[in-house]
Amino acid sequence: MSERSTTPDSDSPATNFVRELVEADVKAGKARGRVGTRFPPEPNGYLHIGHAKSICLNFGLAQKFGGTCNLRLDDTNPLAESEEYVRSIIEDVHWLGFDFGERLYFASDYFLQIYEWAEQLVRQGKAYVDDRGLEEIRSSRGNFYAVGQESPYRSRSIEENLDLLKRMRAGEFGDGERVLRAKIDMSSANQNMRDPVMYRIRHATHHRTGDTWCLYPMYDWAHGLCDAIENITHSVCTLEFEDHRPLYDWFLLTLGIEGDKKPQQIEFARLNLTYTVLSKRRLQQLVEEKLVSSWDDPRMPTLAGMRRRGFTPESIRKFCDQIGVSKREGTVEVQLLEFIQREDLNQRCRRAMGVLRPLKVTIENWPSDRTEYVELLNHPEYPERGTRRVPFSGTLFVEQDDFREVAPPKWYRLTPGQEVRLRGACLVTCKSVRKDADGKVVELRCEYDPNSWGGQAPDGRRVKGTLHWVSAAHAVDAEVRLYDRLFSTEYPMAGPEGTNWRNAVNQNSLEICPDAKLEASLASAPVLDRLQLERLGYFCVDRETTPERVVLNRTLELKDAWAKLEKKLGCP
Repeated sequence: MSERSTTPDSDSPATNFVRELVEADVKAGKARGRVGTRFPPEPNGYLHIGHAKSICLNFGLAQKFGGTCNLRLDDTNPLAESEEYVRSIIEDVHWLGFDFGERLYFASDYFLQIYEWAEQLVRQGKAYVDDRGLEEIRSSRGNFYAVGQESPYRSRSIEENLDLLKRMRAGEFGDGERVLRAKIDMSSANQNMRDPVMYRIRHATHHRTGDTWCLYPMYDWAHGLCDAIENITHSVCTLEFEDHRPLYDWFLLTLGIEGDKKPQQIEFARLNLTYTVLSKRRLQQLVEEKLVSSWDDPRMPTLAGMRRRGFTPESIRKFCDQIGVSKREGTVEVQLLEFIQREDLNQRCRRAMGVLRPLKVTIENWPSDRTEYVELLNHPEYPERGTRRVPFSGTLFVEQDDFREVAPPKWYRLTPGQEVRLRGACLVTCKSVRKDADGKVVELRCEYDPNSWGGQAPDGRRVKGTLHWVSAAHAVDAEVRLYDRLFSTEYPMAGPEGTNWRNAVNQNSLEICPDAKLEASLASAPVLDRLQLERLGYFCVDRETTPERVVLNRTLELKDAWAKLEKKLGCP
């Protein structure tokens, strides 16, 4: 079932129950009407479109209620985190259009305070050191049908636990030798409350604290404490943390953090998108197994990949607004995201001409030394955006797909003896065809009607076919990359725990046109410039562009897929 609750042409925001809860708290004077949120990603990979939903939600709440939103990097696992990921996260949040000002924080900023709170729990008899490894602890926690078994070390004295914890911090023990656990209830129906692990030993260099620490807090232990330190009022997270909320509250209340000082955890349904995998762990596998080129490969659902492909932050924000925020898990059709992006690009992008698979056209009756210039609008709906002068000569390139030696019925493009219009220029007729030794068509010999300059027949005859073209003498060399969806099945994570997701990788998700030709106006197009190549789709200038060669990534085709989606969803 789709999460979508508004039609794509609606500007009204979809239901957002979190916003409604926060609004009620503000009206009730909770936390003196103050709103403080945070976006707390772990810097162990690049952000993806699913994170965009959380970013828009948390920063949007702060904006609506005049509050603040912190960007906090949850850097509690030195084995998986790096400065590269930190930089990418900061860049992505800014690119989406949100400003956290001076409110950039790291969980590692609070390591000392979090540790001191751990000692406090030990002194309260609410935490103990367990000598067993994580696997043994996990197996003793029981399951839905069986209660957990208490650790043989659960009854250690406060003095012994405190001594062991200090020695753990000092680096006296190796990785995995001991952990610190909260002492709660091994028979609790909520397995998260069965003496969860608070600290584990990892002798690894941290990207910010170096080798200062070898004792690193678990997420459940650190998360609420970081929220409390930063005076967060509403800790908004995804639905999988709903069962963790009692533990979140237990830690805070046991430490005496209550009332207006205690953050409120609110859970919402994460974004699921058809034809897409939204798991940093699996996205990392795609990179490591070289199924994609990098985290910002334009096929990836990462914000960096979408930016490189040509998606706009405005379209992503609108998409997040339209899908709404609910408690119910669902899957959004990727066509909705594509529809919103296509609508945005249609308004935004200047037009240009390019040929992906060039076929040479020689106009035999065109003077060899003559060059004319065609004046074309940069955007047909916005004449105020100006025009461009496109050179036209007697040797051109057209698309190979625009010619058929033997044409099918209702073929309005090039074929021997048939007249077509060259966009904005003139009418031409194919007179003959030249082939190479293998029989491949390599050149069309054409004639133009000298009285048709401007693209209209002087006698008013109708010419149905209009083709785009590029002057060979003025063409810009280009490599054009045509991207399709990375996964070929609608639900790639279907099946037992998504074990077959690799089989759903689309082996034809990238086609490269290495010999493409572009009109001269694109010679100096800047990186990330977005444009529409007429009849071909929306494209973005890639970072691998050089002075000798422009590289374009196709964002989307021109075809509107919404009608098919409406039919599938049974919409009227």
